[in-house]
Amino acid sequence: MTCFFLTYYNKKVERRETIVLFKRYITFIIGLFINSLGVAIITKALLGTSPISAISYVLSLNFDFTLGNFTIVFSLLLILLQVLILRKRFKLIHLLQIPVSILFGYFIDLCMFLLFFVNPTNYIISLLTLIIGCIVLGIGVYLEMLADVIMLPGESFVRSIVIVFKTEFGITKICFDVSLAVIAVILSLILAHKADGVREGTIIAALLVGFIARLINKLFPNLSQKLFTPKEKNKPTSYVLMKNDKKPTIQQAFYYSFTIYNIPIVPLPQCDDITHPATEVIISTLGNSTFNLLTI
Repeated sequence: MTCFFLTYYNKKVERRETIVLFKRYITFIIGLFINSLGVAIITKALLGTSPISAISYVLSLNFDFTLGNFTIVFSLLLILLQVLILRKRFKLIHLLQIPVSILFGYFIDLCMFLLFFVNPTNYIISLLTLIIGCIVLGIGVYLEMLADVIMLPGESFVRSIVIVFKTEFGITKICFDVSLAVIAVILSLILAHKADGVREGTIIAALLVGFIARLINKLFPNLSQKLFTPKEKNKPTSYVLMKNDKKPTIQQAFYYSFTIYNIPIVPLPQCDDITHPATEVIISTLGNSTFNLLTI
């Protein structure tokens, strides 16, 4: 018996997955830029920067390199530490953190340049600027979480510790942020003999940014599905419901695929059923006991 299979099915799925992946990376890059904008606004508030940027900011205040430059160097250091911690469990896909770190650093410098006019003149304005920065940074963090493709080196480093030492992510992240702030204070005392770059704004940012990201996630729980779930095209609009205790026959599968979905098919000789992986779409669509045929 000659069987007809949807031999191009896997290619169709791959094409859809590629489009979805492209949309995820675009979302991630947008989130990365908004993230850097939030960091720049918080830094401009002059009440201390976010914990992940604290060390880089302190160093930028004492050396002739920008915040973005030190962010890149610090991020590369965190990636190296991940390699040492994970060893064989460090995957090649994690190396994508390198170009992301470089892009993030340049984004920060770009945003710092674009915000040249932000110079708070009193504490109230500084506090308002800080809150705006936390909101912007929270949106950026949310978009990065929504994209779900790459983690920034800071979060990825925390994840590495969680994987190896079996700790809880939330507690580990808090300890990591506190450690960064403490190290930044020590560096500032050593280099400038005063605590620059780590103030009440650092604590506020640490508490507020995560809360904002989680709040946005609760407000838009289905956004990921709407953005990244491919829409089915050419769905049948009229059906004749037919019952059958067996799987659809080859002729029924052929009729269904060709008539409803207009799918090109090729004959494969000497096949008795439609259990070939390429025809899983027929089984999953029609089911084992119920299937639909388009009314003509």
